[in-house]
Amino acid sequence: MVKLYDGGAYLVHGRELVPEQEALKVAALTGKAADKAEARKGTIAYSILKEHNTSDDMNHLKLRFDSMASHDITFVGIIQTARASGLNEFPIPYVMTNCHNSLCAVGGTINEDDHVFGLSAAKKYGGIFVPPHIAVIHQYMREMMAGCGRMILGSDSHTRYGALGTMAIGEGGGELVKQLLRDTYDVAYPGVVAIYLTGCPSPFVGPHDVALAIIGAVFQSGYVKNKIMEFVGPGVSSMDTDYRNGVDVMTTETTCLSSIWKTDEDTKAYLDLHGRRDAYKELNPEEVAYYDGVVYVDLSTIKPMIALPFHPSNTYEINQLNENLGDILRTVEKEAERMAGSSKASLSLTDKIVNGKLMVQQGVIAGCAGGNYSNVMAAAHLLSGKNCGNDIFNLSVYPSSQPVYMDLVKKGAISELMAAGATVRTAFCGPCFGAGDTPSNNSLSIRHTTRNFPNREGSKPGSGQISCVALMDARSIAATAANGGYLTSAEGYGEDYLVPAYEFDSSSYDRRVYQGFGKALPETPLIYGPNIKDWPAMSALTENILLRVCAKIMDPVTTTDELIPSGETSSYRSNPLGLAEFTLSRRDPEYVERSKKVNELEQNRKSGKAPLEAGQPLESVFQALGTYLNQSKQMAAETEIGSIIYAVKPGDGSAREQAASCQRVLGGLANIAKEYATKRYRSNVMNWGMLPFLLDEEPDFEVGDFIYVPGIRTALDGDMKHIPAYVVKNREGYPIHEIGLHIADMTPEEREIVKAGCLINYNRNKNQQKS
Repeated sequence: MVKLYDGGAYLVHGRELVPEQEALKVAALTGKAADKAEARKGTIAYSILKEHNTSDDMNHLKLRFDSMASHDITFVGIIQTARASGLNEFPIPYVMTNCHNSLCAVGGTINEDDHVFGLSAAKKYGGIFVPPHIAVIHQYMREMMAGCGRMILGSDSHTRYGALGTMAIGEGGGELVKQLLRDTYDVAYPGVVAIYLTGCPSPFVGPHDVALAIIGAVFQSGYVKNKIMEFVGPGVSSMDTDYRNGVDVMTTETTCLSSIWKTDEDTKAYLDLHGRRDAYKELNPEEVAYYDGVVYVDLSTIKPMIALPFHPSNTYEINQLNENLGDILRTVEKEAERMAGSSKASLSLTDKIVNGKLMVQQGVIAGCAGGNYSNVMAAAHLLSGKNCGNDIFNLSVYPSSQPVYMDLVKKGAISELMAAGATVRTAFCGPCFGAGDTPSNNSLSIRHTTRNFPNREGSKPGSGQISCVALMDARSIAATAANGGYLTSAEGYGEDYLVPAYEFDSSSYDRRVYQGFGKALPETPLIYGPNIKDWPAMSALTENILLRVCAKIMDPVTTTDELIPSGETSSYRSNPLGLAEFTLSRRDPEYVERSKKVNELEQNRKSGKAPLEAGQPLESVFQALGTYLNQSKQMAAETEIGSIIYAVKPGDGSAREQAASCQRVLGGLANIAKEYATKRYRSNVMNWGMLPFLLDEEPDFEVGDFIYVPGIRTALDGDMKHIPAYVVKNREGYPIHEIGLHIADMTPEEREIVKAGCLINYNRNKNQQKS
């Protein structure tokens, strides 16, 4: 049972929940009347945020982190941005892992070129470099960097180490650049929601089952959006820390800001095992703590779960799905048909029902969620002496780090898996984002990984290729494999099994990880591969802007994987203009050419040329606006021209800043949305100098229309609650109507970044003022 409280609650003595409307009970339990303002300070989250806040105002936080982490899709761009902004040395430990583009199957030498660049940067600036195949980013950070009371910032959305007492946040690269330049992460004090755990998971229930049950309960309502999830209650101690890590990493899929767990002797044992006893301290709420909401989870009631395509919140109990296969799978088929649109792609799932059972084509256990020691050990136990079969179903297992792999070998688990027919690979995140184990066309893959967004597994609907992923725990994936690929719940399998204690061996890290923090070698040259390019110049925002609508997406949610596809396109992430060619390629393939044409208009304007498009003078638009608004003929010369995307709710998913930067290098100036799915995407939009507009009503404009926003720089200095804008329809006569845009609160620094045109320009301006 997962239950959401309607309103806030007090937690007394770490165990007793008192709904806010029953606050008088607090006095009966403590002898003191409830003080909501003071009790807000009683959360674990408050104490950590206060410790890391550099300002005197706890309502408007300015945070500095203890360490940071990036992988090889993001660290090149971050370092390039920081260099252009005046970087001299990494001021805090900065871990660069190579777990996303570990393989060199696409783009020639460019993946390994980026790895070489990363090592040279670690030497020059004093970083920590984890070579390919050694560890996935989050497992290394758990094992070697996380600690109780610490804060870690990562350029990957699944930066979550709450089960180790670390408040970790996944953000776009711009926020990491700020930390490298000794600036701060600025955010309003977030709400804190208690995830109150009671009971104990059944032996056949794994961490993914618990996580999916919570995600399914909270995502649609936005119950924890941009809030901190604080795991408390007696149920925490029913799970060991490796299990908790598996639950915690999935909190990202709720759209929360971060997570934190109470710590105990098991947390201490985990850190001690990894040679970091000094990283432990007990974290508990104060005697009375107030939470803005409560998610009550009875762990004993959770059953093996599945998240069907195309989101981790599309959850069902596996037995529930098996009892209603046809009806439920047809809803997925309809959603696939809607997403495929006019493409040639077609997905069918009901044809995979054989004798009343669902036959799946692939299983994968991998990454920061699935590749943990206890998950792989449980899967190996379930498959001991079993046979995956030699038909279409296949199973791949990726342990999350070399130390985990080494102990799995010592325990015999790798042999058990291989003997059953599974293939075992090195640490790699590729299956999670479409760069590895892409299923065949019209196939269903079941995965203990983090996401199952559309096309994230490697589909190309525009080329007629489509497959899909369902998320499941490693235990149920193993049970399915043992049954030759027929979807099977782990219930009834391995109920008497206890995972043997993990034995950590750091030798692979000791011998291969470059430890350069505090030992910068400034004379070391950066080694550039031919694909590594500098950011193109971006101009400051003008007082007036004219935006051309180049994409209009009316889906309920638009993921970052749709804005800039993952998978093989990520090989071009070190080349801003090269990567930009893929923007919206699997959602609106015409977007790039439309944006390029708009950018050409802006370049012509800046050079003084007459802005023409397809023989139609753009001056006609300005003449219509000039007449309507009674403004001068100078309007065109003083107005920057750029492209814009409208999406109902953009930015769910990855922290990759390329979702915004690719729009910007093509000439994008703004997004318009009903709401932004995540804080990190909105931050990316602003750090790349684009305006995060909001529009409450339905968009009365289409692709090709123009939107004129006068006085936008002045508006950025105001409250931004009403920003008049004028839609000029792209048809004869250019009829005009007004719309009311607005922008949610921005920090003073964010306003200046947008006005400067991007974070690089903002930092250059600051450096010039200092000199």
